[in-house]
Order: sequence, then structure tokens, then C-alpha cells
Amino acid sequence: NVVTLSDAITRLKTLSPKRFNFKSAPSITLDGFLAHEVTAVPEAVEGEKDGVITQAMLDAGTLEGTVGDPIYQGIDQSKLVPLLTAALQEAVTEIESLKSRLDAAGL
Repeated sequence: NVVTLSDAITRLKTLSPKRFNFKSAPSITLDGFLAHEVTAVPEAVEGEKDGVITQAMLDAGTLEGTVGDPIYQGIDQSKLVPLLTAALQEAVTEIESLKSRLDAAGL
């Protein structure tokens, strides 16, 4: 079930890179993405937006903390690489096509 990744530039344009820091490390600024905004590659996102610890989670022993504490989402950024690669390939193909047209027109 392998298919070529297509329309990557359109999907890429939905990504919104940010600069940010975590409250626990305010002196460290990072470049990245906000997990809940990464809709172009949903398999890269772990967790759910605005997730919180429930009593059932505490009872099951799956998490430690207090009911209502946030469960922060994360991103496996390596899963963005195929989309970025496909978008770059599409862009290079377009650039090469435009260069050929200019060469053909003698410009």
C-alpha cells in the first residue's frame, strides 16, 4: 500500500513554525511547532489538546499527579521529514520548469 506523497506544498503551508520557551526553562528559546496546530501530519502528534489527568488514570497507575493537571502534547518531529522532503522536491521541480521556460524564451 505505497503511494507517492503528493500536494506536499499545500500541506506544508499549513505548518506554522514558532519561537517559544517552556515555563520550566524561560531562558531557553526554541524553534518548533505547537502540537495542536500540526494538522498536516497528525501522526506526528502525541496526546490530545487540553488533555488533563483523570481519576481513572490515577487509579490505573498510568500517570502520577493530581486530577486536572495538564497532560502536554508532544511532537515526533522526525515524522515531518517526509512532508518537508516532498514539498522541497515539488518546489525544485517547479523551479526547474520555470528555468527551462526562461531559457526557451531566451531570457
